[in-house]
Amino acid sequence: MSAKGLEHVAIAVKDLEASVKFYVETLGFAPPELEEVQEQQVRTAIFGHGMGRIELICPTSPDSGVAKFLEKRGEGLHHLCVEVEDIERALAELKAKGAQLIDQTPKVGAGGARVAFIHPRGAHGVLTELREGPKKPA
Repeated sequence: MSAKGLEHVAIAVKDLEASVKFYVETLGFAPPELEEVQEQQVRTAIFGHGMGRIELICPTSPDSGVAKFLEKRGEGLHHLCVEVEDIERALAELKAKGAQLIDQTPKVGAGGARVAFIHPRGAHGVLTELREGPKKPA
């Protein structure tokens, strides 16, 4: 698998509005792009553009993975995301190498990207997201 680089760092938060206020008013970030990702049961606030962004994620359902994460671990680093050229190929290569995948096939993520996760047990304790961004119009 060939990663293009760090796409974003995701931080799980309990209160998206209060967290956004801190990043904007205290740290001086420009206002983020806000989005609800129904399939992932989260609302997101994404700071920055291109590679190396910060994504705040807040659950919209008490049954979501992010809600369970917050309950167990509290607020903080949730996952790292790496950009890949071809997510199906990346998943096939990882599976062939014995990686512990959470997702066998991609799902829809923020911004319409296709995403899949590698289990923390197989990635030295860090939940890792693979992301293939939406194709740019020709």
